[in-house]
Amino acid sequence: MVRFKLGLIVDLERDPSGELNKVKSLGFPTCQVSCWDMSLYNREVAHRLLEASRSYDVEITTLWAGLPGKHVWDFMEGPSTIGLVPLETRKARVKALKEASNFARIAEIESITTHVGFIPDNPKDPVYTSLISVLKDVAAFCADNGQGFWFETGQETPVTLLRTIEDVGADNLGINFDPANLLMYGMANPIDALDIIGRYVRGVHAKDGEYPTDGYKLGVEKPLGQGRVNFPVLISKLKKLGYRGAITIEREIKGPKQIEDIKKAKIFLEELLKNDC
Repeated sequence: MVRFKLGLIVDLERDPSGELNKVKSLGFPTCQVSCWDMSLYNREVAHRLLEASRSYDVEITTLWAGLPGKHVWDFMEGPSTIGLVPLETRKARVKALKEASNFARIAEIESITTHVGFIPDNPKDPVYTSLISVLKDVAAFCADNGQGFWFETGQETPVTLLRTIEDVGADNLGINFDPANLLMYGMANPIDALDIIGRYVRGVHAKDGEYPTDGYKLGVEKPLGQGRVNFPVLISKLKKLGYRGAITIEREIKGPKQIEDIKKAKIFLEELLKNDC
């Protein structure tokens, strides 16, 4: 019987012990650590993160590497600002990903994850072909550090993501599967998406959401169980695909309501896993 570990995504701080303590106190054995502040990618913070992980006995399943520069999470400016797709910011962002990889190596984290961006659907688009070369470089760098490189789902269709992974052709590529993102960007039903890219899933975000109802804005994120993600079917399908990684709760709000929703999401998932969907 498959027993998924639950996890929580938290932010990297200069003193990571507070965030890892939160993970432990909420009853999670794993976490993903997210960082958008490039100045934190230094040896001292990496050692502190490793020490906190050991001290609280919390497994860090991936380093979610944010990228420098402007990001607009919509359909108007998103294609020109998110990930490695925009030409103007590629060089700086590749440098940041390599810094994240070196940081993760010191912290003994076995993968890094990021949004690659609105990958063009046309495989003959010059932006696409140049992106493949960049991703080969990043994947090779991560491989040299003994790490996987994971694509966070969202801005691209599952078929385009599959083609991208095949064209890069590296053995250390994987997917951090965010079912809500697939809905919120209007790219796919997450259950069906697993038929296309399921064999590459290495991490999973437990996040819920709705399809867009506006051609310019993303769909709305929802508390777990209140959106369109069919989690009972999703978990069942992940088991059938042989997925053995963590299920990591992500709630993209701040404050007391976030903690309240996280606690409810944990109970929601525990009930599903207990029933062996």
